[in-house]
Amino acid sequence: MTGPGAAATGEVRGEATASAPTVDELVVLARRLQELCVARGRTVALAESCTGGLVTHVLTEVPGSSDYLLGGAVTYSDGAKQSMLGVPVETLRAHGAVSAQVAAAMAEGARARFGSDIAAAVTGIAGPAGGSDAKPVGLTYVAVADAGGHDVRRFAWVGDRSSNKLSSADALLRLLLHRLEGSSA
Repeated sequence: MTGPGAAATGEVRGEATASAPTVDELVVLARRLQELCVARGRTVALAESCTGGLVTHVLTEVPGSSDYLLGGAVTYSDGAKQSMLGVPVETLRAHGAVSAQVAAAMAEGARARFGSDIAAAVTGIAGPAGGSDAKPVGLTYVAVADAGGHDVRRFAWVGDRSSNKLSSADALLRLLLHRLEGSSA
C-alpha cells in the first residue's frame, strides 16, 4: 500500500489462468461486497477500462446496489482517463495506460470525482490484439484507493478476450473485498 498521491511502486503478480469465473460467480462476490459496504456504511465508485463496465454491471445485478454504489466511469481512451478521472498526461506518457501507476491514478480519480469512501480501477489488454513483448495480451492492473492510500495488483491472464475480462473483474472485486475486510496485503 502506498500513501495518498504517491506513485504505485509495489506490484504483486497474480497467477495466470485459463479458467475464468462465470458472471454468476462474480455476482456472489458482488453480493458479499454489498453486504459488507452496507453494514459498514461505505460507498464505492469504479473506473473501468479493459472490462468495459463489466464490474459495474455485476454490482448492479444485486438488488439494492444503490445503497453503496455511487457510480462508475468506463474510460477506455487515454483522453477519457484524463478528462473524466484526472489521470495526469505525464503518467500516461511515462508508463502507458496499462500500468500500475495509471491504475492507481484511475482509482484515486474515481474516488475524488464520485466522493466515495473507496474506489477501484482496472486497466489492461484484453486481447486478442494490442499486446507487445513488454505488455502482452492479458496484462492487467487492478487498484483500490481509500483514505489510507492505494493498492495495486498485476495479473497476466492467458485466456481469450472474454475470459480475460471476467478474470479481471474477479480480481478487482476480490481486491475491493480484501481492502474493505482490512486484511493485510
